[in-house]
Amino acid sequence: MLTYKTADDHQLTEINESELARKDALDVIRWGYKQYGDDLVYACSFGAEGIVLIDLISKIKADADIVFLDTDFHFKETYELIEKVKQKYPELNITMLKPDLTPEDQAEKEGDRLWESNPDRCCQLRKLNPLENTLNKYSAWMSGLRREQSPTRKNTQFVNKDQRFSSIKICPLIHWTWDDVWMYINTFELPYNPLHDQNYPSIGCMQCTNAVLEGEDLRSGRWAGQGKTECGLHK
Repeated sequence: MLTYKTADDHQLTEINESELARKDALDVIRWGYKQYGDDLVYACSFGAEGIVLIDLISKIKADADIVFLDTDFHFKETYELIEKVKQKYPELNITMLKPDLTPEDQAEKEGDRLWESNPDRCCQLRKLNPLENTLNKYSAWMSGLRREQSPTRKNTQFVNKDQRFSSIKICPLIHWTWDDVWMYINTFELPYNPLHDQNYPSIGCMQCTNAVLEGEDLRSGRWAGQGKTECGLHK
């Protein structure tokens, strides 16, 4: 089994440019579960890409492990969507990962409105730490990253060595466009976050997510004015 410790650049190149070359997302997902089985977890944000991946995963492994980083700061529409997904795919193991600190504890310890004064620290406490603790239990994790999303993601491969979490990261949707994502959602009539219809292409915590203007980068509504485009999960 390919692991973070055993994988080298040659192996990854062979997998991405030979074994998985010209394969589609479903093939990549199938490869991931053949390699890792229950040792693979999908960290889902329940954005549009996440809904597509959940549906594709359900065709390969109906009882797959899925985790959601519940920061306590998400939109109510996001929580409502998760409940709809649980009803549609009852066999999936969806876990809500909580930070160690409640919002009240964080305000007392780190200061009020930490997402404004130090957004990186807020992401560390509420997203990175909980995910790191969970990924320690798995050899690989899956993500809905697409190359089109932003310049920081343009070099993402199907299979990546993730130095941040000392893990293997599998990204089946790297070649999909935003139009591809929505064609799939509409074709199969999948549930999705209604905020997408209000110019929110990328949806995170309420305090750090704004609508975007036509022609703007799909992730420009995240941490607007903060000089920050990633929470740190994919650096």
